[in-house]
Amino acid sequence: MNKSIVAVVVVAVAVLVASRSAFTIDQAEQGIIVQFGEPIGDVISEPGLHWRVPFIQQVRRFDKRLLDWDGDVSQIPTLGREFIIVDTTARWRIADPLQFLRSVRDELGARTRLDDIIDSVARDIVSGTELEEIVRSADWQVDVSDLAAEDIEVLEATDLERPTKGRAQLEREMLAAASIPMPGLGIELVDVRIKRINYIDSVREQVESRMISERQSIAARFRSEGQGRSQEILGNMERELRQISSEAERRAQEIIGDADADATRIYGEAYGADPEFYSFFRTLETYDALGENTTLMIDADSDFFRYLQTAEQP
Repeated sequence: MNKSIVAVVVVAVAVLVASRSAFTIDQAEQGIIVQFGEPIGDVISEPGLHWRVPFIQQVRRFDKRLLDWDGDVSQIPTLGREFIIVDTTARWRIADPLQFLRSVRDELGARTRLDDIIDSVARDIVSGTELEEIVRSADWQVDVSDLAAEDIEVLEATDLERPTKGRAQLEREMLAAASIPMPGLGIELVDVRIKRINYIDSVREQVESRMISERQSIAARFRSEGQGRSQEILGNMERELRQISSEAERRAQEIIGDADADATRIYGEAYGADPEFYSFFRTLETYDALGENTTLMIDADSDFFRYLQTAEQP
């Protein structure tokens, strides 16, 4: 019975020792055996089953994959003294686990060092660069024919200039400068990118106010030009109306004159054809015009009664 218990204990101890001695490394990992805080042996990069001395040795695991780094949003002045907000990001990997372990211990320590290094590099490069170089790419260009006339008028000479570097070149400079201390940290910096650039609140308000002022100036110019054109059109219309009225009045007077001349000519021809009948007809028209209740005080020898006196009595 005692032998059975001893055997069970021995097996249990063996299993415990074996379980504490064996460990596995994943394909996305690399490991280092640490004894009393100091690394022992080489880096274990091959995936599979591996062994260690139980209880006194531990395994520190490090990721093989690309890791992301996101910096704090920083307020940085450009070379032209425009204060902008710069948000940067980077990708990195643990290239030398032993050096990584000795220098920064773990990913948290690595991110702290990356914060200091990349933020400092980004600040130095941005502060020595014009804003146009930061926001534009090297192949940036503007087709002026695509712009409206009012947009072209407010452009300055530097607005259409192509950048000498561009954002991509600045990012490469950031990567080169930030990569210098990385071997001492056991880190390989793959790339550095600018995620976002924006003005600070006070500058953004000034830019927006300037944009509004420019648009209001353009609108006022349009209104002024519109009012001038309106007055020009109204003036031309009034001048044309006066011209048309004058021409119509002149034509009306010509027509009236021609009609009077024709009437006079017709009267003359009628009088010349039979003066006696014409005189008689005109006298009858005068009689008819007098009306029924008209009283005239005229001498009886007046020519007005000549046809009445000569009319045959019924």
